[in-house]
Amino acid sequence: MGIRQYKPRTPTQRWHSVSDFSELTTDTPEKSLLRPLAKTGGRDAYGHVSMRFRGGGHKRRYRLVDFFRRDKAGVNAVVKSVEYDPNRSSRISLVQYADGEKRYILWPEGLKVGEEITAGPEAEVKPGNAMPLRSIPPGVMIHNVELVKGRGGQLVRSAGGAAIIQAKEGEQAHVKLPSGEVRLVSLDCWATIGQLGNVDHDAISIGKAGRSRWMGRMPHVRGVAMNPIDHPHGGGEGKSGQGNPHPVSPWGWHTKGRKTRKRVKYSDRLIVKRRS
Repeated sequence: MGIRQYKPRTPTQRWHSVSDFSELTTDTPEKSLLRPLAKTGGRDAYGHVSMRFRGGGHKRRYRLVDFFRRDKAGVNAVVKSVEYDPNRSSRISLVQYADGEKRYILWPEGLKVGEEITAGPEAEVKPGNAMPLRSIPPGVMIHNVELVKGRGGQLVRSAGGAAIIQAKEGEQAHVKLPSGEVRLVSLDCWATIGQLGNVDHDAISIGKAGRSRWMGRMPHVRGVAMNPIDHPHGGGEGKSGQGNPHPVSPWGWHTKGRKTRKRVKYSDRLIVKRRS
């Protein structure tokens, strides 16, 4: 894995970089695990724009990734391939279980084609194996961590991500997440061993606006460039961004750091140390 730079034949290519995809072993996905993926354009069920600056982008098909490994506890699987997934930053692996079933899992760094992996409390502590936090010793890197027993992995699923069990206390584990937050997670929750692959993803430079459009991201327009009817920062002769009051959203809500959450979540008591 690494980053590939282009010879700058155009001004844009001077900054453009891509992954070298050297870890991939095939470019043909498993057909039985593909599903159509409709675009929303950032709109909700009523057709209203609920997320601005979304739309367009390349057509994709969704890969059914198994974040829930409990139902295959004790069944060995062989890694068949390492593949690209257009819907996430991490890579995925196709594995085939001893009973013939094929599934996609998130690909951890160091897992090679032909290796055997398994899931269960008695599994060996090695990349790709899944087990309860109770069976994982402190200091081991993990990913795809469950928050609620039986719900499937919800934490640490993006490229290069890894959490660490710092300590175990009673029926809870102190898990340090990639953000720096330390959180209490039940020892009955499952996680997968290893650090997720595509570690260099953060160092990739988009390079040009067109590449953002390929990914379905539309231009993010500044408020000061709009008319007064469209944004509180809009209007004025020439550049008029200097005398603005505290930055606000198009609807007048304060932004840039002001806390807007009004209620305390039940899970707040499980946060030992916040990421900030």
